[in-house]
Amino acid sequence: MTPNDSTSPTVRYKLSPEEEDRLVEAEFQDVLAGYLSSNHRKKVEIIERAFRFAKEAHKGIRRRSGEPYILHPIAVAKIASQEIGLGSTSICAALLHDVVEDTEYTVEDIEQHFGKKIAQLVAGLTKISGGIFGDKASAQAEKFRKLLLTMSEDIRVVLIKMADRLHNMRTLDSMSPNKQYKIAGETLYIYAPLAHRLGLFAIKTELEDLSFKYEHPAAYERISNQIKASEARRSAVYNDFSEPIKEKLVGMGLKYEAKARLKSVYSIWRKMETKHVPFEEVYDLYAMRIIFECDDQAKEKAICWQIYSAITDIYRLHPERTRDWISNPKANGYQALHLTVMGPDGNWIEVQIRSRRMDEIAELGFAAHWKYKIGEGDEESELNAWLSTIKDILDNPEPNAIDFLDTLKLNLFASEIVVFTPKGELLTLPNNSTVLDVAFELHSEIGMHCIAGKVNHKLVPLSHRLHSGDQVEVLTSQSQTPKPDWVNYLATAKAKSRLRQLMRREMAPVIEQGREIYEKYLADNSITDNNSVITKVLGTLRYDNREALFTALGRGEATLPDYLAKSLRPASSSIFSKILRPLKGKKSQNTDIKTPTKRKVNMKETYVLEYDEKNGHNFKLCDCCSPVPGDDVMGWVNDDGEVELHALSCPRASVLKASYGKRILNTRWAEQSGLFLAEVRIEGIDRFGILQEIIQMISMHLAIDIRKLDIEAEKEVFHCDLAVRVHDTKVITDLCSKLRNIRGVQRAARVNHLE
Repeated sequence: MTPNDSTSPTVRYKLSPEEEDRLVEAEFQDVLAGYLSSNHRKKVEIIERAFRFAKEAHKGIRRRSGEPYILHPIAVAKIASQEIGLGSTSICAALLHDVVEDTEYTVEDIEQHFGKKIAQLVAGLTKISGGIFGDKASAQAEKFRKLLLTMSEDIRVVLIKMADRLHNMRTLDSMSPNKQYKIAGETLYIYAPLAHRLGLFAIKTELEDLSFKYEHPAAYERISNQIKASEARRSAVYNDFSEPIKEKLVGMGLKYEAKARLKSVYSIWRKMETKHVPFEEVYDLYAMRIIFECDDQAKEKAICWQIYSAITDIYRLHPERTRDWISNPKANGYQALHLTVMGPDGNWIEVQIRSRRMDEIAELGFAAHWKYKIGEGDEESELNAWLSTIKDILDNPEPNAIDFLDTLKLNLFASEIVVFTPKGELLTLPNNSTVLDVAFELHSEIGMHCIAGKVNHKLVPLSHRLHSGDQVEVLTSQSQTPKPDWVNYLATAKAKSRLRQLMRREMAPVIEQGREIYEKYLADNSITDNNSVITKVLGTLRYDNREALFTALGRGEATLPDYLAKSLRPASSSIFSKILRPLKGKKSQNTDIKTPTKRKVNMKETYVLEYDEKNGHNFKLCDCCSPVPGDDVMGWVNDDGEVELHALSCPRASVLKASYGKRILNTRWAEQSGLFLAEVRIEGIDRFGILQEIIQMISMHLAIDIRKLDIEAEKEVFHCDLAVRVHDTKVITDLCSKLRNIRGVQRAARVNHLE
């Protein structure tokens, strides 16, 4: 079932039943027309049967927006067919994908009417319905495991699921704000990386932009307007740059298409955030893409390099920014030749060279492979290699659900390097991989006993980080055993998962011994083990989880002190406390000490954030991102019923949105009277008296309270980290603007703890 469905719509379409029927029929005919113009075998009859079946099954059901429910499966089928390039089997499965979950029909009924293959796809989609995540962490991880297991059986299940999610994101307007946060967070956390890994570049970009639009509406609108405003200037620069290249290509006798590829709104924002630069300083807003026609696949590589040579005859090449994805395609099948040259305006411009076949595979991912009848070739074996890695992790899942998701996410969005074994075997690994990653990639036994490596014939430690093109030999010793700190040297999900599994197996006797010590301590002190008790113990002794505590107890690195038992015993266990309880109650009525009362939080309403240094506040600030009024924020109701506040751009917020969607609150700032801590980083050219000017500007002219100031100068350059107390983001923006006006200051921007 999609997130937008409802049998009692909040907004009804003002269409008569006959007009609705005509609309539904027209939408379906649009799907058919697209299918008939594709390269797939024409199986119209079964698609029409699937449509009639689904239409009858969903009769009378409407989405939250008020439209007939059947329009959603039709839209999913259209995306699967026309945007991903799937055939009749997938179109039928897309039309039927909600029938088993939302109606009386079963998978057996689908098999009886449409055959085993379509029934298997519908069963796979039903298994992973309702989003990846449930309410509990274990359920989330389990659903994600199901998604990936089904994916390794038939990739089309995930491609249809991707189409389903894309349509839900396109129609997210009708949802309440807290639901929008949950769905957008889940999309950005898992679906966009999954689309990236499957090579669905166009879908990945749209999912990111739509998620960003709902999470940061003001920033989305601002950047969109800035893109429109700078369009004329950008077009003029692009035309000056591209004309000489086009003339060369025509002279070479090539049939081609050349276009400017604009960065997505989300990727522009990410660059502005990570590099602390304004929109005007994002110089790589666009790249030039050249797509040439070539009927002979064997000639594609040579033509790419001929175009490369022609461009470098005109413009100066950036020697370190050439990327040959033709000789070594990415794991998602992407092939192209990238180069970066100096444009006429003095800025670097990237040029991407592809054949028409490469372009379709880049945009549609593995779906395009079927069009080109690529069998069990290099590209498909790359996908199978990745799927086998996923299967390997699924067979030995992490006990902690969030660790499990993060481990998988490592492999979804990692940029890659290519290294070689001494025999010339090619290994594709995530960026920052080490010798130890290679050892585990080759075999778990080799990983367990790895002591060092030889990179390009030089002896290196197992923690040595690798670069593309390195030749790697792994050295082992039978006396070597896995160490806990090895996890810091690993970049691949497979290696991390396997190491943790080995460590758990090795530490099992120690953990068991620690558990016995803990249980004996509780028994000796007449304490019943429950969540409250273990939470107090972990908090007092400063351990993250039970496993870490039991390991420390088993090794003798920690003890359970006697004073702890008093705080763990419930008050009612003492006979005196029973006698004194009424007296305690009376005393508390006359005392002046006010205990904070927790308000009942209405999850459906916008929660107003009230902060006053004198009268207290109704939310809890988190150190991970330290938001201030004016930031885009969300609330999350923790186990104690408190509202935790996170900036929407905080990675912790991404995990919470994806994992605990039902606890997410839409929030807005009230009129504030409190002061919040914010950090600013200043960089510039050092000169005598510049620090004095900075302090005078902040304290005297702007009357801002400075809480911390760290300054470091190296030769002619200085860096200054500043912590100030401010009322809202406007004060920080004004402060940074005024600091940049001081002679010598090159950059002043707000930073947070995430950096």
